[in-house]
Amino acid sequence: MVSGINCFSTQPRSPQVSLYSLAIDLLLCVATELEGVILQDRLGADATTRIVRMGVGPVNAAHAVTLVLARETPGAIVVCGVGGAYPGSGLRIGDVACAETECYGDLGAASPAGFLDMKALGFPVVASPVALYNDLPMQVFPSNRRVKFVTMTTCTGTDAAARAIESRTGGAVENMEGAAVAHVAHLHGVPVGEVRGISNLVTDRDTSTWRIKEAAALAQEAVLAWIARR
Repeated sequence: MVSGINCFSTQPRSPQVSLYSLAIDLLLCVATELEGVILQDRLGADATTRIVRMGVGPVNAAHAVTLVLARETPGAIVVCGVGGAYPGSGLRIGDVACAETECYGDLGAASPAGFLDMKALGFPVVASPVALYNDLPMQVFPSNRRVKFVTMTTCTGTDAAARAIESRTGGAVENMEGAAVAHVAHLHGVPVGEVRGISNLVTDRDTSTWRIKEAAALAQEAVLAWIARR
């Protein structure tokens, strides 16, 4: 079941909280419970960190993060989860990487000449102070391995499609929420980062080869190691 926003803490908030902008050090965003269970276990009692379970997909992600930013001011936002690696990325199942940039992989228009991104259409997704189109830069890098992430609303399930997206975007890791979180972060002026464990290769869909639980754990451990170094 997907909820728009679901902080893991079960403690009720005071009615006055929504009236103020409270400062927290770090907002950690996960799409599913599995992707945040270790973070919750280790950081659930930390008052400087907020963990939010967004739900799957860009709308749930943007909605959840916006709700948090309406009442709290984090020093940084970090997305933590799993992702699929494109065939030419050089990444393997079990690797961990962070986003150098995020990309809306399917935001644009189809045409006889091929895919037209938002820059080709003339519509920035963030208009100021510097216009941003499909590619959204990140400012927080919790992992040494930095690659371009691509957010798709439909998970790619064929090798041909994966190679086409990889060629068009220059991306390495596919996910379903990162660009939306980065988008909201840019609109609110909050530094943002993203860490994902590689659960599968993006090719002809075969879930028997996926290692989602293991990848989720590796991503969370990477984020925890980064927090310990801060």
